Amino acid sequence: QVQLVESGGGLVQAGGSLRLSCTASATSFSVNAMGWYRQAPGKQRELVATFTSGGYTVYADSVRGRFTLSRDNAKNTVYLQMNSLKPEDTADYYCKAVVVLTTNPWRTRDYWGQGTQVTVSS
Repeated sequence: QVQLVESGGGLVQAGGSLRLSCTASATSFSVNAMGWYRQAPGKQRELVATFTSGGYTVYADSVRGRFTLSRDNAKNTVYLQMNSLKPEDTADYYCKAVVVLTTNPWRTRDYWGQGTQVTVSS
């Protein structure tokens, strides 16, 4: 069982900053990847940033250079520092963790946070 709790969303003016947090409950399962997605009104859900199973950090082109993904392993928490926010960043932001259930056979499961709203006014 993995539960993800998100916080840090809110209303900010263009050019401002927000810091999102996602804390995972304790689990004996291996977390293979963890990151943030967002969904704007009328749009498909899209990747924002994620730590991959290979040890890389991947950013969407639209946020690279403005957003920074970080983590605190002791607190089971990942953060998304969002700077230079633009109105097009307005969306519901969701934390996702990919958990390895078994390795033989290979089985994973995605866990999602409840979502936190980010609204950027112009």
